Amino acid sequence: MIKSMTGYGKAEAILETGKITVEVRSLNGKTADISLKTSMLPKDKEMTVRQKIAAALSRGNIDFFVTYEPNAADSAKKINIALAMEYYQQISELAKNVGTSSLQINNPNDLIATILRMPEVMDVKKQDVITDANWPVVEKCIDEALANINAFRAHEGEVLYKDVTDNVNKILEYSKQIEAFETERTETIREKILSRFADLKLDPDQSRLEQEMIFYIEKLDINEEKVRLRQHCKYFLDTISGEECPGKKLGFIAQEMGREINTTGSKANHTEIQKIVVKMKDELEKIKEQSLNIL
Repeated sequence: MIKSMTGYGKAEAILETGKITVEVRSLNGKTADISLKTSMLPKDKEMTVRQKIAAALSRGNIDFFVTYEPNAADSAKKINIALAMEYYQQISELAKNVGTSSLQINNPNDLIATILRMPEVMDVKKQDVITDANWPVVEKCIDEALANINAFRAHEGEVLYKDVTDNVNKILEYSKQIEAFETERTETIREKILSRFADLKLDPDQSRLEQEMIFYIEKLDINEEKVRLRQHCKYFLDTISGEECPGKKLGFIAQEMGREINTTGSKANHTEIQKIVVKMKDELEKIKEQSLNIL
């Protein structure tokens, strides 16, 4: 069954210092365009992760995210005691120099609060979240997120498959509807030619006229186009049902279907047939648009 290139996958893992979340999001694209939107991934692991993503998802515009939620103890801020004391000594020295009339420190707690707001006094513990020791856990989390996005893509692929095949079958049905107007169309062309001769008051050689009419009608014959269109539609249905990643090929087949539909429209010379051709073009545009999202 086909897969969509649109998808989303998420997985979580518990590390010794907190919880890590891996998210993968993809949209349609011609190649595997992978963007690692995280600074937490060690440089020596980036190539491994890219290879994993490319192998699992094949194609698409893919965004990879890693977020981290530390444990309460590990997220606590640390007071830089040495720097805080340095600020305290400088403030005390300033108070002596300007005199207590200019600077009064009535409440020590206010002074402490002021010092704690000074630059770099409060530091968050900084450490590498992903390490060699916990990499197997992180790698398993990545694999799980990729499996989840693939499951999402497969579900979307089922919906795409139904929509696209329905569109192709409608084109086949419209092609059959054209046959109902074939005889009428030929007679209309014949009457139009004869009417034109009558308007001009000409009396042509009947044998020669019949030959020319046959030649003209054969030029406007659309039977070959209908046959090729049915063949292309069958090839499309066989490909989408029989190949794992047929997206690009389906786009090429749709182009061939479009050529036959356009030629039918240019040769139609009949109002009802041209209306049917417009309906086929509408279905074909839906197929082309949906095929862009098929892996």
